Formats: sequence, structure tokens, C-alpha cells
Amino acid sequence: MVRAAVTAVVVNYNTGEHLHALVNLLAADPEVAKIVVVDNCSTDYSLNFLVVRPNLRLRLIRNDRNRGFGAACNQGAAQAETPYLLFINPDCVFPSGVLARLTVLLDARSEVAMLGPLILNGDGSEQRGCRRYLPNPRRALMRVLRLDHPDSQCRVSGFDLAGTPLPSVPTEIEAISGACMLVRRDALIKAGLWDEGYFLHCEDLDLCMRFKQVGRKILFVPDVAVIHHKGQSSQRRPVFVLWHKHRGMWRFYNKFYRASYPMPFNTLVLCGIWARFSILAIPAGFSALFRRHP
Repeated sequence: MVRAAVTAVVVNYNTGEHLHALVNLLAADPEVAKIVVVDNCSTDYSLNFLVVRPNLRLRLIRNDRNRGFGAACNQGAAQAETPYLLFINPDCVFPSGVLARLTVLLDARSEVAMLGPLILNGDGSEQRGCRRYLPNPRRALMRVLRLDHPDSQCRVSGFDLAGTPLPSVPTEIEAISGACMLVRRDALIKAGLWDEGYFLHCEDLDLCMRFKQVGRKILFVPDVAVIHHKGQSSQRRPVFVLWHKHRGMWRFYNKFYRASYPMPFNTLVLCGIWARFSILAIPAGFSALFRRHP
């Protein structure tokens, strides 16, 4: 493979020094031909160093409003000419050699459309969502009822595989996390770019579902680890994030499952989604209020 086969797309919104650290990591990686930072109208200082330290390999796109994650990913992808696209959150950290390992795997597996690494929390534990099944109504119900934890045989009735034994080798899987995914650019174009109808959350599941529908495979790579300091931009607006998360749930269900079920069941699903939002939003709102006014 020719070196520098990757265009890194980083969607930023008020992530401060995390963006600085990630761009420095990407700039030092020989696999990266270009870094595209798409800023969704940040109001913090995270872009300051990009303005004062221009780089020919770095392209900065500044939106005059928050266009959402999927739309910003598409803006970044439009700047790429490389065979591979790395979509990575600005609050991710990875050791050297990660991209080399991932690109070698994609080179060797032409049937694989994209792959994702093991994603860890700051304390070293596995982050939920980095390997999972695609959610269907039954699995989603188990998650809502909190009956989705692995049983004694490590089987899950929900869709998240965190807590089950890690595979020993790269393994085909239904869904990975949008926090860090390496994608074939031609496969993304054929399957369709990110669905901009999502604002935040579930757009990565949508992409995984569409790859499945066209017969392309997704790979989880357990021997490559990336740390994700989750929620650096979203924790300031928890109710806003919850709203769009649940809106994304309904869009995903409406798009892929609604036609297969009768109207009463669909109405029940819709009510369940927004009931869950209401239950979670009230304490989240109070918590955010107390953080602002100690």
C-alpha cells in the first residue's frame, strides 16, 4: 500500500485542548495524507491554535452554525482523495502504529467496508458501543428494561457486547462506534454518505445498517485500542443531547423497521422512546442546573 492513504475527518464542537492533542497525533502519523477539521460553530478556544499554526496537510472548515455530526462528516469526506477515511472524535487518543495496523487489515480484506478498534474509557474499561449488534425492537426493549447485561454464558439479549469476552482476532460484527472508524471511501460513496437527518447519535448505526444491506462487512479489531474521553462537548448540554439521541432512535426505527410492523406497535415504540427521554431528561436537567449554580 502507498503510504499516506488516510484522510482524517475530525468534527469539533467545543472540545478545547483535546482537539489540539489529536491533530498533533494525526499530523505525526505517516499514514495520514490530510486532516480535515470541521468545526460546528464552537464558542471555546479549541480552534485558536489551528488559526495561528496553519499546515498544508490541515484543512479547517468553519460552519456558521452547528450542522450536526453526520453533515459535518460529509463535509470532511468531500475533501478527501485518499482510499480510506478515518472518522475520529477530537477527544480520542491513540498510540503510534494504530493506523498502520488498521490500514493493513483493510488492504487485506476487500470485502470489509469499514473497521473499528477497541475503544476504552479513560480508566481503561471497555466503552459501551464500540462493538454491538444492530438494534432491533426486541433488543432495544431489553436495553430499556435493563435486561441486556450478559448472562452466565456471556450471551446478551440487548445489542451492546461490552462485558463479554473480547475476541482474540479481528472479528466480523454488525456495528461499531462512530467515535473512531476507518472506512473505504469508495464503499461509503456506494452505500451513501452519512444520513444528515440525524443531528447527534444513531447516525453511526444507520451507516452500519446500510453497509449490511448492501452486503459489505464490518470488522472489530480487538488488538488495537483507542482511548475516548467521552462527552467532552456534550456534557455541557445533557438535555439537548438526550433530545437528539432519542430523536435519532425514532429516525432509525422509522427508517429500517416501521414498515415491518403494524401501526399500534409503531405507536407504542414512539411513545416508549419519548417516555424514556422524559424520564432521563428531568434529572439530567437538574444536574446541569446545579453544576452551573453551585
